[in-house]
Amino acid sequence: MPPFVETIDKDSVPVSRQKQTAQHQETQHPDYRFPLYLGRWKRSIPYVHEDFARDDMDEPHLKRKHTILREHPEIEKLYGTDIRTLYVAIAINVVQLWIAYYFGRVWTPPAYVFIGVAYFVGATLTGVIGVIIHEACHCLVTKTKILNRYVGLLANICLPVPIAQSFRRYHIQHHSWQGVEGLDPDLPLEWEKTLIQGNALCKLLWIMIYPFMYVIRGAVMQSDRNLTPSKWEIINTVFTVAMDTLITKTCGWRGLGYLFLSLYLGYSLHPGAAHFIQEHYTFDDGQETYSYYGILNIPFMNIGYHNEHHDFQKIPWSKLPKLRSTARDYYDKLSYHTSWIMVHWMFIFQNTLGPQSRLVRTYKDFKQGRSLLGKMRVYEEKQIQQRNANKDANK
Repeated sequence: MPPFVETIDKDSVPVSRQKQTAQHQETQHPDYRFPLYLGRWKRSIPYVHEDFARDDMDEPHLKRKHTILREHPEIEKLYGTDIRTLYVAIAINVVQLWIAYYFGRVWTPPAYVFIGVAYFVGATLTGVIGVIIHEACHCLVTKTKILNRYVGLLANICLPVPIAQSFRRYHIQHHSWQGVEGLDPDLPLEWEKTLIQGNALCKLLWIMIYPFMYVIRGAVMQSDRNLTPSKWEIINTVFTVAMDTLITKTCGWRGLGYLFLSLYLGYSLHPGAAHFIQEHYTFDDGQETYSYYGILNIPFMNIGYHNEHHDFQKIPWSKLPKLRSTARDYYDKLSYHTSWIMVHWMFIFQNTLGPQSRLVRTYKDFKQGRSLLGKMRVYEEKQIQQRNANKDANK
């Protein structure tokens, strides 16, 4: 039996009440999440809920970007590139390849030295290389798309696995379809959600295999959608095989092993790898993206400024702090992290957090939410005009 819905005959409503209703609609923002674009949904908790949390709107970043720009149009001056990212990539390649050569050809270190250097030096530099690949995939290093592709390949030299071009493909898709079921490649798979839940040991082991999950999720999405590797992914694979061959001949197998270990440690249980958890795992109700404002943003090139990056993808890493300081009336009102170590600690040991602590939405709800952009623009422009008129009247 369908639910009872009360209907009102419009002609029976007094004219004064109709005017009040119309005025209320004019003063009410088309998207109820305005201005911070936080949802009404409750986060998913392991052992309490079986599925991800679910939203009925589009992702918040595009709309928050437009809202912020109407308040702070000067932010557009921050758009651009930062060529210093290329120099950092070259420097890291030199350091990593020198260590690989030293361990492979000059000195055979004890196991604890080998592992310690791989963790504290190699893994850290590998994490920064990941940031550089991320900047290149958004074309924030050089002014042309093709040169950013080459920067991605350059950064991939000391990563013995072809990452750069596949990351670019799936990361751009993540931005376009954040949280959309079947389209966002960053969402955990069904077995991750149901098998691990809130168990601390399972979550620790899951973080330890996180480097492999990126590959597995990409493979699953390729299979489900009948996708084939792109031209640039093939180029990346051939390039990496050639570099690995050259590195093995120059640095030996132990040198190549150092690079593999650096890659694994850098993307698993390492403070810098906590940004994978920090970014979109829901620590609070209604908020699906989180920033990190701790000191490790300095060596990791501001990768923690994730709300800022999702809102303004054309701003390079070096100018994200300026974006935050300009729009503090928005970003400081959002929940954020100040310690990556605590991100891992809370995620592992709090049974209210797990791989299912994510937000999803349907493609239909996403598109319906996006359809409000036109109404939003008209509403916010009227609000600005009214505010300016009030200022003029008070002069």
